[in-house]
Amino acid sequence: MNALILALGAGFVFGIGLWVSGMANPKKVLGFLDVTGNWDASLMLVMAGAVAVTLLGFRFVLARARPIFAEKFELPTRKDIDLPLVAGAAIFGIGWGIAGYCPGPALTALATLSVESVVFVAAMLVGGFLQRALWRA
Repeated sequence: MNALILALGAGFVFGIGLWVSGMANPKKVLGFLDVTGNWDASLMLVMAGAVAVTLLGFRFVLARARPIFAEKFELPTRKDIDLPLVAGAAIFGIGWGIAGYCPGPALTALATLSVESVVFVAAMLVGGFLQRALWRA
């Protein structure tokens, strides 16, 4: 139960961070991605802050013998770059560039009940289910 409360709190803080930084606003994201037009570089500071927090956080967390709420760390072991990874990254990037949303900010933007966020999240869920169904086949 403590782990669920901590996860809820972390998600809440993450969502607030997305709103405050502008990541839940697709116009701001598209402005950042438009490097040949009216470029808005402010999200670069958001990314720099996220990378800094991640680097410090991982150093602190991985220095522990084991996680607080689990028996062991669940870290990826694969180091290869394969076609599904490249294809997934390309689809993610194309979707982000077209819509201005990626999964976290899109879920956060559902609070506005905008048509764009609802359509994006619905398409994201359908795409996830299709990927699972096709991957199993």
